[in-house]
Amino acid sequence: MAAHNLRFISIDSFSAAKKEIEKVGSDPNSIDIMAPKAIFKIIKLDHVVLQDAIIIKQDMLSLGGEVAIPREAFELQKNPAAILVMGTVTQHRELVGKLQRHYPRIKAIAAELAVFLEKIS
Repeated sequence: MAAHNLRFISIDSFSAAKKEIEKVGSDPNSIDIMAPKAIFKIIKLDHVVLQDAIIIKQDMLSLGGEVAIPREAFELQKNPAAILVMGTVTQHRELVGKLQRHYPRIKAIAAELAVFLEKIS
């Protein structure tokens, strides 16, 4: 017996997130804090050096997100490669901050991600 009407909803923008959060009656002061946490995005990056992919994966895992990297990454056999960075908008933004603390090649990826994330609305 399903007494609570469980269902998946799709939220793919800040406006949709804010609308759904408002609908449940959340405090209006909390909406801007919660909205970026309600949007899950998968970002594909091409031409990533596998050494960098491992570091990006570790940093995103520490934030509760995930990064799909090639199986060969830990053997550094295939270089460079595509990766998938998976997380909420909040996790992606926090990842940028973590990546900015690394060496120049990863800082360049952080800069690209920061610009890319500005496009999410």
